[in-house]
This record gives sequence, structure tokens and C-alpha cells, in this order.
Amino acid sequence: MAVEVFGFLVFAASQVGTPGPANMVLMATGARFGLRPALPFVAGVALGKQLIIWPIGFGLMGLAQSVPMLFVALKWLSVAYIFWLASKVALSKLRPGHAGDNAPGFAAGLVVHPLNPKAWAMILTGFTSFVDPGTPALMATAIIAICLLACQVVLHPLWCWGGSWLAQHVAGGRYERALMISLAVLTVASVIYVLVLGG
Repeated sequence: MAVEVFGFLVFAASQVGTPGPANMVLMATGARFGLRPALPFVAGVALGKQLIIWPIGFGLMGLAQSVPMLFVALKWLSVAYIFWLASKVALSKLRPGHAGDNAPGFAAGLVVHPLNPKAWAMILTGFTSFVDPGTPALMATAIIAICLLACQVVLHPLWCWGGSWLAQHVAGGRYERALMISLAVLTVASVIYVLVLGG
């Protein structure tokens, strides 16, 4: 009865560190507002994954058997939300650190992962592939939660900083619009990829 911690950490780092809806939103937020103003949003994104991990760890997925339409509805709500975020990115202008800008806050960050199909797939894979049958739910869930949070605390700010760095080099220039549209397209493409991969 155990969790394969090292294997899951490698998996978690590969998932948290690679492009996906949340990382594209973090990069776009960093590009538009700068890293420091976006830090509450980054913290919300990191902690928002906990809102999925704990219910799944204590049996939420049992609902998928009895109420499958609930999860179909959640999937399409997630897609709509991420696409809406992408549209906001595409139409925004780069003014990182500008005094008049209001970066999204902690609460806005909290909902990114619960409405992110990649996050659900990542967490489900963690429980089904790295947790031995019979492992106590509290132990398994705590380990999965701590490992994912550790990866996010390191990698999510890097994505946000990357967006901020890009913005400093293109803000107000001829490539500004192309960057924002590219980030929006990558956000949409990452959602479509996750949906196709997950069936």
C-alpha cells in the first residue's frame, strides 16, 4: 500500500511544466501585467488544483458512473471558459507593470484548474497509475497534492515570468499583436489537444 512518489514527481513535473491551458493563461497574464502584479493570480492557479485533487481522492469519480452527464457538462463548461480566456488574451495589449492595469487576482486563479481538462486528466492519471490499490485515501491524496503543489510552486511562476520577459521585448512594437494572438491560439490548441487525446 503506497504511492510511487518518485515516478509521480517525474510525471507531475512533465505535465505541470509543459504547455497547456493553465500555462498559456499564466504566460499571457505575465505578458500583459508583469510577474509581480500577477503573483496573486499565480498563487490562485497553483492552489486551485487542490480543489480537484481532494474530492477525486475521496471518491468524486464514483459520480462519473452514476451521473455521467455531469462530467460531460463540466468538460464543455471548461472548454468554454478556457476559450473565453483565450479571446481576452487575443484582444489585450501588452503593458506589463503599467500602473493603470489590474491583474486578475487570487480568486480568478482558483478557477483555472477546476475548469482545465488537462488538470483533470493529470490528477486522474496520478491516482490510477501511481497509487497502489488499498492505499488509504488520506495518504494517497496528501502525497498527490503535495507533489503537484511542489511542482506548481516552481514551474507556474516561470511560465508567468516567461510571458513578462516576452512582453518587455515586444510591447508596443510590431510583434505585439502577433504575440497575443499566438498565445490565444496556443491556449485553444492545448485544450483541443487534451480533448482529442482524452477522447
